Amino acid sequence: MEQPSSAAHQRWRARHLHLVGIAGAGMSGLALLAHALGAEVTGSDLAASPYLAPLGEAGINVTIGPHRGESLPAGSELVYSSAVAPDNPERVAARERGQPELARAVLLAQVAQLRRVLAVAGTHGKTTTASMAVAAMLGAGLDPGYLIGGTLQQTARNAAWGSGDWLVVEADESDRSLLGLRPAIAVLVNAELDHHASFGSRLDVDEVFRAYLASSERAVVGGDPRLVALAGATPVVTVPSPPAEPISAIHGGAGTRFRWRGHEVALATPGAHNAANAAVALEASVLAGAEPAVAAASLTGFRGAARRFERLGRSAAGADLYDDYAHHPTEVRATLQAARTLAPRRLLAVFQPHLYSRTRALADAFGVALAAADVVCVLDVYGARERARDFPGVSGRLVAEAAADAAAGRSVAWLPSFDDAERFLVGELHAGDVCLFLGAGDIDALGRRLTTAAAAP
Repeated sequence: MEQPSSAAHQRWRARHLHLVGIAGAGMSGLALLAHALGAEVTGSDLAASPYLAPLGEAGINVTIGPHRGESLPAGSELVYSSAVAPDNPERVAARERGQPELARAVLLAQVAQLRRVLAVAGTHGKTTTASMAVAAMLGAGLDPGYLIGGTLQQTARNAAWGSGDWLVVEADESDRSLLGLRPAIAVLVNAELDHHASFGSRLDVDEVFRAYLASSERAVVGGDPRLVALAGATPVVTVPSPPAEPISAIHGGAGTRFRWRGHEVALATPGAHNAANAAVALEASVLAGAEPAVAAASLTGFRGAARRFERLGRSAAGADLYDDYAHHPTEVRATLQAARTLAPRRLLAVFQPHLYSRTRALADAFGVALAAADVVCVLDVYGARERARDFPGVSGRLVAEAAADAAAGRSVAWLPSFDDAERFLVGELHAGDVCLFLGAGDIDALGRRLTTAAAAP
């Protein structure tokens, strides 16, 4: 497929896009792609994040602090994510001035029209699977563009335009934005009910994924027969979960080894779920043109994306600290199982629930999943786009109580604030322990506060 025509580039160069919430993983990556296409890009956010560094390097001007109408540049198109409410001062200013407002999904669809798209969807593992597909395609010389929900460790970027024919993107079901992508290759890793404010049942989720797969030319799905059924008439590659074995040491840490198409794949990330994600990513990369042997070799030593079983370092007492984005009971369970392969003296789970709606619906399931740890600490809910006053009686205490019920005498602590948790963990962590910081909010910041020895490169 050819690169965008000069006329297409000219249209992008004529645009000024202002992204509200630009410090987030998805919005920052979209800003980088729009900038690469020639658009003038600015943005704003309430707080800084690590994703801002590449924006600064690209010369993208970002305003940090309370949102104000005067932060909206005249003549710009305002781009907003689902986390930015209609009463945001910059959105209000755009309507008052008659400046266009675009949902993030609309801009993503516009970018996706310029490339053949390999989209990765699923309730769990989207970022890891998409990152693996990018790594395999980079190793195969395909140089894809990509937009993923975490920093790819080998490039230190969450987005790039690349010079090849393909654009690898995460396909998000939470706001149904995946339906605007029309991918050449649609990947579906798994399917569960997660976004309870958006879907009433698993059947509703299945219908969205069914439409997503139907919009594609080819599909790659995990081995669950239900996923195969969702593909319908779309040509589909089914990927059974490969047998995986733990590796005692790879690049200084634990990992996972498995065989795929006769080739050995050795990941630097532990866990059978990561082996399953890798097999799906490899099959998708082959459909995109990668040679199987080259793709498999490209994942040797793959360390994942940021915040996906990412080793932070060690505590003052010598405990190993890891951060993971797990924010659904299935993800928590898989991450704890992976951590057990490290053979810790004790396994500690520090969990920050994400979204009040999810906490209300899944508190008991979170408690059961967390009970696999030896010590459980639960913080209060990270509300993100939701407000506590809209969910009376919902707090992290619901998860802590459920964990205490399921943990059969194991230590469970309800520690609402970072300060509470830090005081507890300073006295609790010991050499030989593995401590996981789990959640999709800002729980990683707590882990970094407790880290005194940086992770090995």
